[in-house]
Amino acid sequence: MKIAVTPARIIVGILFIFSGLVKANDPHGLSYKMQEYFEIWGIHQFNSWTLLLSVLMNAFEIIAGFALLLGWRIRLFSWLLLLMIVFFTFLTGYTYITGKPVNCGCFGDCLPISSKTSFLKDVALTVLIGFLFYNRNKIKPVFPAKSTTLAMLAVTVFSFGFQWYSLTYLPLVDCLPFKKGNNITEKMKMPADAVPDSTVITFVYEKGGKQIEFTADKFPADFNATDYKLVRRYDRIVKKGKNNEPPIKGFILTGPTNLDSTGVVLAQPYTVILFCEDFTVPVSKWKKDFEEIYRQASKKNIPVYMVTAKPDDAVSNVAGTAFAGVQIFKCDFKTILTAARTNPCLYLLKAGTVIDKWSYRRMKNVTAHLKELGVQEPPQLPQLVSPDSINQQPSTSNQLP
Repeated sequence: MKIAVTPARIIVGILFIFSGLVKANDPHGLSYKMQEYFEIWGIHQFNSWTLLLSVLMNAFEIIAGFALLLGWRIRLFSWLLLLMIVFFTFLTGYTYITGKPVNCGCFGDCLPISSKTSFLKDVALTVLIGFLFYNRNKIKPVFPAKSTTLAMLAVTVFSFGFQWYSLTYLPLVDCLPFKKGNNITEKMKMPADAVPDSTVITFVYEKGGKQIEFTADKFPADFNATDYKLVRRYDRIVKKGKNNEPPIKGFILTGPTNLDSTGVVLAQPYTVILFCEDFTVPVSKWKKDFEEIYRQASKKNIPVYMVTAKPDDAVSNVAGTAFAGVQIFKCDFKTILTAARTNPCLYLLKAGTVIDKWSYRRMKNVTAHLKELGVQEPPQLPQLVSPDSINQQPSTSNQLP
């Protein structure tokens, strides 16, 4: 029995460290996954706590994994690991049974796994941790107490420091569809190997005070428009498809006229886009750097856009700045959260391809990139109008709608 303790201890310890590190690379990812669960369960009041919970959970996984490997305070951590894996198994089991959300985010965006795999993984871990819990008295420290305590202190500092870096300067490893080198237009397309859902048209009719449901190919023999009254129709999925969603969804940029300008923006030779989820980070904190970026881009005829979920707030916040004339687009809130892991976040695009992106704390780096580019031809922006303005005087503005 004692011989089996060591390999079980190593497997569990490494898995927890790996899981914690992958998610610590992007704490926002786990935070948004927690919000999905809270939305499903109708407890939205906890949404404001999810980032803190994410950071603490990621740090705990790393710390607990090392504690198990080093044999540090095993009595405490054997209880904590057992309680956590029981909770994780419940979550992954819930996701597997209900299909909501699509996956639990156990290994973050860098290593997405199916809900079934997540559940089976946690079941196996529950068995291993239960075994270790039963044999916890057989787990001894690997190094002297003082050395182990110092090592665990270093692990704790690292687990929080790594996450601070990711939250401040963007994830060290970008696994999102908006990562450097990806073409946004291509990522908005359905994957080549996509298998669509198989559906059948289903009708619900009322006859003699009772509702009758049947598919389009199985109408009742006595069907007629007099006796049967249509209640509703819907598409019923008979076989779930596979990989049938584009990596980037909801990236639609609309201006004051609510017309879609996404294609025009992504077609520009070079483009600077500032993603602002909202304005909880005051403009004063990044105003100076962005003014210089705006000035350099204007000199090179490179269009600069601001993308936000709150365009009205954007107008009032940029008023009086040197970039008050920046074109402001509205975009889906959740899409912005995927594109921008800091608020705000700056992108440099070349014909829709992400050349690079920066946290607002590193905006100074963008200026150097812009200085290396030659002067571009003035962008040819079409004058699109909304249906309500067809009979009005055409605008002479060169901004997109």
